[in-house]
Amino acid sequence: MPTETFVTPKTIPLARPNITQREIDAIVEVLQTPNLSLGPKVPEFERAFAEYCGTRFAVACSSGTTGLHLLVRAMEIGPGDEVITTPYSFVASSNCVLMEGAKPVFVDIDPDAWDIDVSRIEAAMTPRTKAIIPVDVFGPIADMDSVRAIAQRRKLRVIEDSCEALGTRYKTKMAGSFGDAGVFGFYPNKQLTTGEGGMIVTDDAQVADLCRSMRNQGRETGGGWLAHPRMGYNYRLSDINCALGLAQLKRIREIIAERDRVHALYRERLSDEPRLSMQKCRPGVTPSWFVFVIRLADRYTQTDRDRMLKTLAARGIGCSNYFAPIHLQPFYMERLGHKPGDFPICERVAARTIALPFHHQLSESDIDFICADLRSLL
Repeated sequence: MPTETFVTPKTIPLARPNITQREIDAIVEVLQTPNLSLGPKVPEFERAFAEYCGTRFAVACSSGTTGLHLLVRAMEIGPGDEVITTPYSFVASSNCVLMEGAKPVFVDIDPDAWDIDVSRIEAAMTPRTKAIIPVDVFGPIADMDSVRAIAQRRKLRVIEDSCEALGTRYKTKMAGSFGDAGVFGFYPNKQLTTGEGGMIVTDDAQVADLCRSMRNQGRETGGGWLAHPRMGYNYRLSDINCALGLAQLKRIREIIAERDRVHALYRERLSDEPRLSMQKCRPGVTPSWFVFVIRLADRYTQTDRDRMLKTLAARGIGCSNYFAPIHLQPFYMERLGHKPGDFPICERVAARTIALPFHHQLSESDIDFICADLRSLL
């Protein structure tokens, strides 16, 4: 007998950039000039971005990852140093520490907010601890009041990984502006995209100057093209990318509002579902969402979750596991000696999360279809 097949009515991607004619026109305008890189759009984007975030300086770079790396170097974190951070994040938030020969020291996460559990930070410190890298996971801001209090008491630097949180506000301050410096990423699935790119924000003039120099092969501002007073990298962002970013920044309220609409529709349809839960925000936080992630109840296993991901994908619904624990990546297990069970809350959450399609083009009928399919699998 023939087997029954599921006819997919549509394909719903996990993410897609929010691009309009304004962005296209901005790129074409740059292409009609001789300034494709190292031109006026870079400082223009930096000034506008710093103003939006409420910081004195912004430094454009080629990705959020390179921004994190530049800050680790600018803060002179290196061999023998330790940096407190979270294992529940994209791997770059820890890789940037390893790049400089320092050691990321993981702290388990808050079971509801899914970011670093600040009550565990001081117990993980040693005399070698030099900095903290909290991550604003999925959009909501980490408990930065507590992080800053610990850092001030222990005389530590704070690098806020806000790569997923552009536009999030806590009381009167924006994400990225709470630490000594913050970093944003502009990959196409982010709130604002430049294709590839990132931005450092800080109030520290010395940090900003060092990052500008190191992103441009170690050159000083106003120095000669072949003068390199320090080691650097080609971590620049082109005028083409910055023109796209400027156009996106002018629309950022609209972009965030469209993402809020989709997030609210999901919550409305799934809030009564006892077999799953959603990330919680702390009081006073107005989030700008990067993704929509649900967590299955503990009765489900990682095998159950993986089977759901496979079935959703087969039905044309884009989905993913967000995130896999960093400490269980093979490289980290080999290099740092981590093993399953080291950070049980992170592992329990990560084994049961599903990122559902999240972008501005999702209609109510799309979300109804996705939620109905998810319920059927539950």
